[in-house]
Amino acid sequence: MQDITSKTLIEVRDLLAKGELTAEQAVQSCLDSIDATEPKINALLHVARDTALATAKAMDQAGYDPEKPLWGVPVIIKDALTTKDMPTTCGSRILENFNPPFDATAVDKLRQAGAIVIAKANMDEFAMGSSTENSAYKTTSNPWDLSRVPGGSSGGSGACVSAGQCFGALGTDTGGSIRLPASFCGCVGIKPTYGRVSRYGLVAYGSSLDQIGPMARSVEDVALMLQAISGHDPKDSTSADTPVPDFVAAAQAGSLEGLRIGLPEEYWNNADHKGGIDSEVLDACRAAITAAEKLGATTVPVSLPHTKYAIAAYYIIAMAEASSNLARFDGVRYGFRDKDASTLLEMYRSSRTKGFGDEVKRRIIIGTYVLSSGYYDAYYRKAAQVRRLIRDDFQKAYEQCDVIAGPSCPTTAFPVGQMTADPLQMYLMDIFTISLNLAGLPGMSLPVGLGADSNMPVGLQLFGPAFGEEQLLRTAASLEKEIGVLGKPNGLVG
Repeated sequence: MQDITSKTLIEVRDLLAKGELTAEQAVQSCLDSIDATEPKINALLHVARDTALATAKAMDQAGYDPEKPLWGVPVIIKDALTTKDMPTTCGSRILENFNPPFDATAVDKLRQAGAIVIAKANMDEFAMGSSTENSAYKTTSNPWDLSRVPGGSSGGSGACVSAGQCFGALGTDTGGSIRLPASFCGCVGIKPTYGRVSRYGLVAYGSSLDQIGPMARSVEDVALMLQAISGHDPKDSTSADTPVPDFVAAAQAGSLEGLRIGLPEEYWNNADHKGGIDSEVLDACRAAITAAEKLGATTVPVSLPHTKYAIAAYYIIAMAEASSNLARFDGVRYGFRDKDASTLLEMYRSSRTKGFGDEVKRRIIIGTYVLSSGYYDAYYRKAAQVRRLIRDDFQKAYEQCDVIAGPSCPTTAFPVGQMTADPLQMYLMDIFTISLNLAGLPGMSLPVGLGADSNMPVGLQLFGPAFGEEQLLRTAASLEKEIGVLGKPNGLVG
């Protein structure tokens, strides 16, 4: 049988349904791929080899279940989501060897749909980063070029999908952490509307910004995964009690005839970004828009004037929420505790000093500052007001168009170590993604080719109105059919 791991999730699902592939064979093929590629890319923090094979064998013995749309499909989970049969560390020493007693709702829904969780993916510590260089355990490499980063913070999830270690993965997106690695690694990733997918069991970074979403090799793949994990959850007070459409049907349907695509000048003529947009990114994204026009879409100029304030507003809000959320990691109830401390205060201070990495400490300190007495009004309140203006910008834009399009990132994947000494430059990698998190709207990244200079994947980002995932998937699927999919990553060829 030909290499199973080169197939899409949908293709593997169909083989499993026909009985031409067993769940055990699917899992073993992914484990073999992990053995071959993991020494090169370092995408995983834990592999549940024995548990996954035992689960697959039991499923094969019970027989195929047509009621489970992901029956027998191996998937990988970002290590920010709790898993009852594997450690959950969030890429941090402070949670080293922490074993949660329950699955996150999104993980549980994948299992209920028949998916087999085979591993946990590496990530920037507590999802704080854009390159997966902030993990306390390892630096993940991009499968397209091992000297470059995979993006972050869901870099492990993007790399493992691209490298063929699984057929789909879950990531989390606080300011672009699904869309950025999807762009850098040449896969499809979608951040749903805030509230579409339950956050129960997601270790919080920025509670009003975090969202869980799937990453896979095709639009139909992410549609099937999104279908499985969406829906209201009474355990999450921010979960939206909204009907879940047929995302798979949306990804299979229709043309772009009559679709109005908004092109914000702030994204296509981005003078506010330090250094601007790389020409190879612009060229690939413009070619994708031309392809959309060929399919019947029309383009409409729109403006999102408060985009230039998004970086400042986002990092104030995100760091403020992080300082609050991470206060629970104190060495008392769970996680790392410094055994050498002699007093309670010393134990708190020493455990957090040794357990957290530099970037996490930086964000906690800044977040505590902007929430402190005398500075709350000057920083946090102003950022919240800007957030509202950004959401209003999107609402006005959608009066003129159906979807909005722009580059996922100003550059293709950059070399490992290039930006670690300059946190601000790293933060600017999120310039095109963070506005959607502030507004709580859905967005996705679709690979549209390789950069002419770097020969690295370029992602086109599609934005939708609240709970407008159907239109995003329909648009992306039509473009994918026209443009085609990327081949095997260059860094793993041979």
